Amino acid sequence: MEDAHHVPRWKTLLAFGIIYFVWGATFFAIRVGVREVPPLLFCAMRFVAAGLLVYLWATAKKEQQPTARQWLSAFLLALLIFVVDYGFLFWAEQRVPSGIAAVILATIPAFMALSEIIILRTQRLTARLSVALLAGIAGVAVLMSHSIDLGKLGKLGGAPIDTAGAVGLIIGAISWSIASALARKLPLPSSKVMSSGAQMLAGGVMLVAVSAARGEWRGFDLLAVSGTAWIALVYLVFAGSIAGFTAYVWLLHHESPTKVGTYAYVNPVVAVIIGYFLGGEPLGARTVLGGMFVLASVVTITSMRTKTPAVAEDAE
Repeated sequence: MEDAHHVPRWKTLLAFGIIYFVWGATFFAIRVGVREVPPLLFCAMRFVAAGLLVYLWATAKKEQQPTARQWLSAFLLALLIFVVDYGFLFWAEQRVPSGIAAVILATIPAFMALSEIIILRTQRLTARLSVALLAGIAGVAVLMSHSIDLGKLGKLGGAPIDTAGAVGLIIGAISWSIASALARKLPLPSSKVMSSGAQMLAGGVMLVAVSAARGEWRGFDLLAVSGTAWIALVYLVFAGSIAGFTAYVWLLHHESPTKVGTYAYVNPVVAVIIGYFLGGEPLGARTVLGGMFVLASVVTITSMRTKTPAVAEDAE
């Protein structure tokens, strides 16, 4: 491993640029894809492809294959992360703007903090943490509320987001946080590459089954999918999952987890900006105010210390 003091600065900047901007843009790519492809099927296509490529990469590097127990752990985590969290994200982006979806999923650190309190017991519910959690909840409430009176400033403008979509995203955020806590207790491959590949592949396989059970394949014409949607899928597989994961793991070996964790509050900003300029998504006072509450919550929580360092693997 390269000495952190002798790593070329351009490599560090490139890696941060990938987890900031490439991952931030994945939300818009999802929005593009689910306009034409059923959401769970599109999600399955992404993670079967990405998972298979990463798994084969790890195998080619002669990484140790997962044991039966480790495969069971991978399937459990994949159910929570890819089927529930990503499944709801892809489904919700049919109803909620991509930038708003990113803002709501930015509440994941808040739910992770609750998971650390309840499951891992590595965190205490302090006054600072309580305020941060309430700020995150307030941000989502602002985005969902049908009427917010600001006194002399009048009522908050902009239409509230779809309730079902917002609830789905919150369920996904909770599911991800539970998986992050369980990942520190379950037996998993020591290789991060093999572990990630196994989980993505397991998630992709389960998503194929769930998509089929929901009847998403009936009447779907693969040949009718436009080149734009295929480009979105290629971006999600190679840029979002493979390049993003590679940059993320590399940074964890060369930078502090706190610095690497800053992607959690940069991604939503990038997603909102891309959605506004490329997708024509609304960017009103409601989005700005709700986003500020959520980001304040994320910044506060990610800057807090725990008894043991928390490292959450991501596959944006």
